[in-house]
Amino acid sequence: MEVPAERGSMDVKTLISLYSNKLWNRIINILPFSHSNFLGKISSLYLQAIRTRSRRRRPSLPLPLPSHSLDTSVIPMEASRVFDVLEDILEHLFLNLHNIQKNLQFWQSRAEESNARKAYFMIFERGPRAFITRTVQFIRESVAQGSSLQLLSQSASAHISERITILTSLRYSLATFLAQVHIDIDKFGEELVNDPEKSLSSLLVTINGLFSKLEAAIGHLHATRQSDSSVDGSYSFPLVFEKLPDVNQEGSQWTDCEIRDAINLIYQNLYKLDSYLSILVSKHRKPRKLTLYWIHYTCGAVGLSVCSVWLLRHSSLMGSNDIENWVREARDSTITFWNDHVEQPILSIRDELFETFRKRHRSVMELEDVQLTANSLHRMLLTFSEQTQGQKFPENASDQQMLEIVMARYEKELMHPIQNLLKGELAHALLIQIQKLKLDIETAMLELNQILRANEINFAILAALPAFFVSLLLIMLVRAWVKQDTRAEGRGRVARIQRRLLVVEVEKWIMQYQTCMNQGKEKDAQCMFGMVLYSLDRLYRAVERHAKATGEWLCLRQDIVELAKPGLDTASKLILTARMERVYDCLLPSLKRQ
Repeated sequence: MEVPAERGSMDVKTLISLYSNKLWNRIINILPFSHSNFLGKISSLYLQAIRTRSRRRRPSLPLPLPSHSLDTSVIPMEASRVFDVLEDILEHLFLNLHNIQKNLQFWQSRAEESNARKAYFMIFERGPRAFITRTVQFIRESVAQGSSLQLLSQSASAHISERITILTSLRYSLATFLAQVHIDIDKFGEELVNDPEKSLSSLLVTINGLFSKLEAAIGHLHATRQSDSSVDGSYSFPLVFEKLPDVNQEGSQWTDCEIRDAINLIYQNLYKLDSYLSILVSKHRKPRKLTLYWIHYTCGAVGLSVCSVWLLRHSSLMGSNDIENWVREARDSTITFWNDHVEQPILSIRDELFETFRKRHRSVMELEDVQLTANSLHRMLLTFSEQTQGQKFPENASDQQMLEIVMARYEKELMHPIQNLLKGELAHALLIQIQKLKLDIETAMLELNQILRANEINFAILAALPAFFVSLLLIMLVRAWVKQDTRAEGRGRVARIQRRLLVVEVEKWIMQYQTCMNQGKEKDAQCMFGMVLYSLDRLYRAVERHAKATGEWLCLRQDIVELAKPGLDTASKLILTARMERVYDCLLPSLKRQ
């Protein structure tokens, strides 16, 4: 399970800090007045600059302090300074643990692969230098022993195992150190807020002792290198932390100058730790992406070079007009395709759809024409009814009533059609029915015209559908590109899965912590608790922005802080993680959100 990366440039920044510290120490040792007050002031300014730079941090897991201590107005100056130091310690530990965990997971995934895949890694995924060296060695062993593939897989296993061993040891020691610092902060938290004068010295002495334990745990890992080690270059210098003077450790109450010196000493130790880990981890880190895929990049570079030479031969620089001709032909083909397959079809559809609207003022039936036909029919009915009935009808007589008279007369006339066609009213009745049919047709055309006018906007939308679909496709592509971020801080489905996996990581370390406690392995339990804190810090950073957007941040933050408390029992922590996965929107699966 891969924990998403937080700071890809951490190694570069750490190495810069390392070499700046080494250069500063070298200058101090060379200068003859290195112990003067002037140089001491410069050193203090340098440490102050380091502390100021470290204060520009990203949000991380809060310190285990009492809730009322969040009000900075009531925190004494001495306690506030120590809180800053503690936050810096935890931040550096989290970042170093993440760097170690990221490289350790890579080597652990390699260790689970097949022997053939390990052999492929040793030859093709460690750079061109290793490719040449391992290929020559593979050929020699094949000629001499005939079992070179087995030897190569064994060498790969040893290569991977050595890195896993060192990184696991570093993770174990740093996680234990992190847990001890967190537990001590939780222990002194109430006293620091209420009575800082009595607790500051004890806390600083305790942290100094924890640095000494960490020095004993990892300070001599450089000496564990085997004679046949695959690590290139020499190991770094041994880790030796600065220690508080015994006179300071015995005092119950320190002066402001002693507190400041103790804080500067902690910062010196912290950056010594960063420098030591940056060198040690860099020698056991996973290969860079450029190294892993150097064959692909090399083939791409060769292909690009061949294409460049080919283009150069056909360019105007070599006296050829091929490229200009190809560009002109491509442009003409594109314009022709656009005109024939995009523009002209759309214009044709538009013209056919709106031909009626362009001609409606000339030939389309209007309401006045229908009214003229209706008036003519009314007069014809009125005249026919008066002639057949022999009586005067009012002008506002109903057309339906008069039409019934016409139809009755028409049915009677049809009994002798030939005679009545010449002498009777049959012809007159037929002409009235034709007029009635004309009125019905004109009325239908008028209604159709109204329907067309009402749906003119629909036809316009229909003509714009191709452009709409193209725009929708572009929006979908942009959205997919924006959401391709697979880190836990991202917005896509993969990022949501990564956040849920972080909660799973927290549950896993909590259960392993309880297992170690049940077996009486207190040291291992501290390491597991440190990994719980590390996973919670990753979760804290991953969900903060999303939880703030949904208004869940205050509750979710409180739950994460509760999980980081050393005194909370395991059952309550597991119940809390289960609730987090079930309740908070930023941790729900995508299907449940919909």
